[in-house]
Amino acid sequence: MLEKETVTALQLADVVDLQIPANRTAHNTSEYSGKELILRRGQPFKIIVKFNRALQSGESIELTAETVSSPKTKFPLPSSAAKGSWSAVPEHGPSNTITYTILSPPTASIGRYDLRAHISSSIKSSTIKLGQFVLLFNAWCADDDVFMPIDVERKEYVLNDSGIIYRGHDKYITEIGWNFGQFENKILDLCLTILDKSLEHCKEPSLDCTQRNNPVYVSRVISAMVNCQDDNGVLVGNWSGDYSGGANPGSWNGSVAILRKWGQHSYSPVEYGQCWVFAGVTCTVLRCLGIPARVVTNFSSAHDTNGNLSIDEFYDQTGKPLEKSDDSVWNFHVWNEGWFARKDLGAVYDGWQVLDATPQEKSTGIYRCGPTSVKAIKEGDVDLDYDAPFVFAEVNADRVSWICEGQKKKEKLRCDSSGVGKNISTKAVGQNLRKDITNSYKYEEGSKKERDVFTKAYNKLFGSTPPPTSRGKAAADACADATASAKLAVSGKFKIIQSIHFGEDVNLILILKNSSTEHAKNVVVNICASSMLYNGTMTTEVSGEKTSVKLGPAEEKEIPFTVTYCQYEKYLSKDNYNVHFNAVCEAEGQATFLVQKTITLEHPPISLQVLDPVVVNKPGKGEVTFSNPLSEELTDGKLTIVGASLINAVLEIIVISIKPKETLKTSFDFSPIAMGNKQLGVNFSCNKFCNVKTFAEVVVVEDKISS
Repeated sequence: MLEKETVTALQLADVVDLQIPANRTAHNTSEYSGKELILRRGQPFKIIVKFNRALQSGESIELTAETVSSPKTKFPLPSSAAKGSWSAVPEHGPSNTITYTILSPPTASIGRYDLRAHISSSIKSSTIKLGQFVLLFNAWCADDDVFMPIDVERKEYVLNDSGIIYRGHDKYITEIGWNFGQFENKILDLCLTILDKSLEHCKEPSLDCTQRNNPVYVSRVISAMVNCQDDNGVLVGNWSGDYSGGANPGSWNGSVAILRKWGQHSYSPVEYGQCWVFAGVTCTVLRCLGIPARVVTNFSSAHDTNGNLSIDEFYDQTGKPLEKSDDSVWNFHVWNEGWFARKDLGAVYDGWQVLDATPQEKSTGIYRCGPTSVKAIKEGDVDLDYDAPFVFAEVNADRVSWICEGQKKKEKLRCDSSGVGKNISTKAVGQNLRKDITNSYKYEEGSKKERDVFTKAYNKLFGSTPPPTSRGKAAADACADATASAKLAVSGKFKIIQSIHFGEDVNLILILKNSSTEHAKNVVVNICASSMLYNGTMTTEVSGEKTSVKLGPAEEKEIPFTVTYCQYEKYLSKDNYNVHFNAVCEAEGQATFLVQKTITLEHPPISLQVLDPVVVNKPGKGEVTFSNPLSEELTDGKLTIVGASLINAVLEIIVISIKPKETLKTSFDFSPIAMGNKQLGVNFSCNKFCNVKTFAEVVVVEDKISS
């Protein structure tokens, strides 16, 4: 028998077989690029370890998993399986081979791990690194906080790498395609780096890593890190219209280029983003890390800066907007919802949670928002974490209009208690259709239940019951006045006969009606048209007109109002086609009233067609068609085309010019590398138009000949 000191040390005989293809298939991670082992927590996986000899008496092997982001965080893997804990159960094969079935708990921290074997004997001990793996949240595991029981929803909210983001306003909803690209090359590394660059990790790495088991914590970190207000986050927000030094927010077609640029420039913030860009990137990060997520658009979205549930808007006597309040109502605002349990609040608040990375207001000293339980918003539970009062106001605040004379005198024109939080929208599961989820956030507008919820929320925020004529703290008198004035004789509304494309004159009609059957009414009307950003900011007065009209008893009259292309063209930015109309109407014998309408001029038509069946690993072909609607030449054109698993990075095509009324047709090739439903997105910009977008679904099928 050999002496102890002559026994060969136990060591690896070959590279450890991490069973990567089989494990990734079982863990629904096959679509991630690269060849590393990517797993979902709470689910077993197998590895095969081959040593140089068999284990001898007195020798033992213990496996540990150690988080890479904080090497102090180690987890021993006992050889007996116990529910809710790490384990590594060995199965001895040939004399020198061991197959380990390793199980992570469904509450394990996500991130990158080193897997090590600690070998002990009576002679000496040693440590061998077996390999590395990435652990993600697991929507397929019933014990995971992000568990989603319906498979088609898991495929949509975790595995779908493209989607639709809705924009426009509540009367004119448009859509753009978005390339989430969570499985693209380097994206997983960048998403993990986002966590490592957070303020929480920089301050206390070990504490941060231990809290990465909780989707509430992780999602809140992400909502802070996707903007760069307080940290070295991903995106710089810009609503100024001047995007020099960076990219126009509307030029982005997806998250991949943004995240890669952030990484390539030493994690310096990328310029620039607006709400839908922040939401698109946030959705990518959440899905990449395994948290089910979707992008949500709220139309007529309130930004209540002072928390009084009232959005105050001020105008002069001509209808020109005045900058007297930081409150605003955005045509639309885009945020995210993540799906997970709320053990901090109680099971009733599980499910969809609002997350918003757009830097609007600070939350505990940092620009972030959420996670806020959607159920809590619907039920008026605004005293719960996180940021429920702000989100509640976004979908429920009153909108109060005032007319000002001089510095101090002001008159209430209108209180709209139902004009905020309209047509809340997201992409439907498995279909390129819009799903209205307004009833997830609030009960039917004006119903008793909706009023009761508002009263409940008001009482939680202000400790009192709102006045019966009010839905907002500062709006009590305004709503009372509005209720009274609604009973007065003369009323008005704007009407537009058909949609208008950029380049055409805007013809609008103001309809005034005298409901009195006994008295004629003289009405003085000031109409003002202003260019308006989607966040509610009025930029420039485009046109104005003052007129008088006499209405006989029970008479209705139409006042035409035209803004020509020559008038608005120089005031609208190339990617902002919103024109806002105010009509301040002074009718004798009653209070002044306000009529408003926002019109979004349509982009010129652009289409994308995918030619012939698309087969995996074979060239595909697409064709873009664009028509110049103007009587002037378009120059300096560029087509940008993206598509996850279809185009590596970005395809750019230069378009030198398009003559007046000419139609351009351009074909391009793409290379599908994965089967399934994919999305191609196209963006066209030139000297007159900016970010004209379209997208098309691409069904990539198997190559039957090769198979």
